[in-house]
Amino acid sequence: MISRVRGCYSDVFRWENLYAAFLKAARGKRGRGPAAEFEFRLEDNLVKLQEELASESYHPGAYVHFSIHEPKERLISAAPFRDRVVHHALCQVIEPAFEASFIRHSYANRVGKGTHRALDACQSWMRSHRFLLSCDIRQFFPSIDHQILLQILFRRVPDSGIQRLIRRIVQSGIGVLKEAYDMAYFPGDDLFAVNRPRGLPIGNLTSQFWANCCLNEFDHFVNRELGCRAYLRYVDDFLLFADSKTRLWKWREAIIARLARLRLTLHLEKAQVRPAGEGVRFLGFVVYPTHRLLLRRKGIHYRRRLHRLLQAYRWRQTGRDRLEASIRGWINHVRYADTWGLRRSVLKGVRL
Repeated sequence: MISRVRGCYSDVFRWENLYAAFLKAARGKRGRGPAAEFEFRLEDNLVKLQEELASESYHPGAYVHFSIHEPKERLISAAPFRDRVVHHALCQVIEPAFEASFIRHSYANRVGKGTHRALDACQSWMRSHRFLLSCDIRQFFPSIDHQILLQILFRRVPDSGIQRLIRRIVQSGIGVLKEAYDMAYFPGDDLFAVNRPRGLPIGNLTSQFWANCCLNEFDHFVNRELGCRAYLRYVDDFLLFADSKTRLWKWREAIIARLARLRLTLHLEKAQVRPAGEGVRFLGFVVYPTHRLLLRRKGIHYRRRLHRLLQAYRWRQTGRDRLEASIRGWINHVRYADTWGLRRSVLKGVRL
């Protein structure tokens, strides 16, 4: 039986829910920029947001766009802070029903999961299986079809008020990633398929959550219909493990056909079957059955970033706390691989 959202629209703008949403949206950002400005008149801002949501006059604001270039150029779209509060308020009401349906080995943007547990599962299955199929979805966030996504979400959301809010947030992302999408046609398409609304802004809490919702039925397809229990996914990167090359190649064809139902495509040149002993690139690491290495470009990227931070620190353009937080965060991430020599090399010249 499909688990449905039990809450109603009024639960989204309930005062306790909005205040908890503010605390989550402000975590790690209090005292700077838009979060501080919102908090300065917190009660007034929350009351105004509550009134807009109650009257359904709320409309998302304009995104602020910027690009990151690691590992490749991506357009990040940051919603106004008040919209981020709404995103958290909405997810707090609807997420439990969806979370209950997610498979165990979906690791992105979920409490108690994350990158390092995904790497542990990957390495464990590499030790017990001879071959693996590594896949990732081509232009995933720009490709997400709004009509299909809303159908998936509304199966579990019976409340019409919540549905209208979801639709409003989804529609706010139309055109944001238009330049990042190369049109793909699927069986039955006509020339008007190019005008289908698609794309979720990278950077939204809702986008990350809805990405998992969009691929949840696909996850169950791999587990149940293909019969692959050794399967894990992190956003749009996923791995299948087996002891038969032939079986993995057959699964690859079935996956291509299933993703087409969602109007999604694989990077075909990357979706290859390989021996597990050769290792696999996954989440910024090269994972082998016996050890892990950090991708070389990741180490180079952090060297450059650390050099810029040190220069800013010496010129008193940034504080010691920010510098130390960056170093500690990087160490905490790369310590999950065999990186002792790399850490010594990168940090040996650091002098505070």
